[in-house]
Amino acid sequence: MKSFIPWIGGKSQLAKKIVSMFPDDFNRYIEVFGGGGSVLFAKDKHAALEVYNDANGQLVNLFRCIRFHREELQKEISGYINAREIFEDIKAQINVRGLTDIQRAAMFYIQIKISYGADTRTYGCNKKSLSSEYLTEVEERLKSGTGVIIEHKDFENLIKVYDRNDALFYCDPPYHKTEKYYDSEFTNGDHERLKNILCDIKGRFILSYNDDNYIRELYKGFSITSVERNNNLSKGKYKELIIKNY
Repeated sequence: MKSFIPWIGGKSQLAKKIVSMFPDDFNRYIEVFGGGGSVLFAKDKHAALEVYNDANGQLVNLFRCIRFHREELQKEISGYINAREIFEDIKAQINVRGLTDIQRAAMFYIQIKISYGADTRTYGCNKKSLSSEYLTEVEERLKSGTGVIIEHKDFENLIKVYDRNDALFYCDPPYHKTEKYYDSEFTNGDHERLKNILCDIKGRFILSYNDDNYIRELYKGFSITSVERNNNLSKGKYKELIIKNY
């Protein structure tokens, strides 16, 4: 299945390629920078334990509301229309104290859907459908098996908590020199901190990055595969790296 939202840096185009490079023998699957969850939803094999994590609290709240309060969320979403005034109102109100988690999740869902390039900052001027029927399937996926654990942790803490010999970590951090497009700060120190923690894990990792000399040098010695995808906003081609420790 596909993700229910577009997301900056999302892996909708590369999800199947990434999944095809997974090892066969893992029992724990952890998405460290979950985003829109394109790779999580593209997986056919469900691990015994699955974890979705993201630094964006609004995104984590949306996933949790779908998993635990899907019907109430759909009702809240149904009260919105696609209009610039609605978008600007949401931007002004979404962080106001006193909103319920469901109200905030509905606002964030609409904000993603009708913003330009899913950046949540600029109105997109397109007439996208605000239908939320697909959220029923998303809820089923998040509850399948033992259920996807939804976390809101710093990546280093998360990796330490879930690292085991049978763990597979999929990491899709903010790309080098594109960090300004994300709501959460990510510095060169964070890129290096991620590399250092991944070097010490018991399990395995597969990592997505932009094709950048700094990243190639940082992960020198690991398996690095270059892949190409379309850039929907620039209408051009874009090279990315898939890095593994197996």
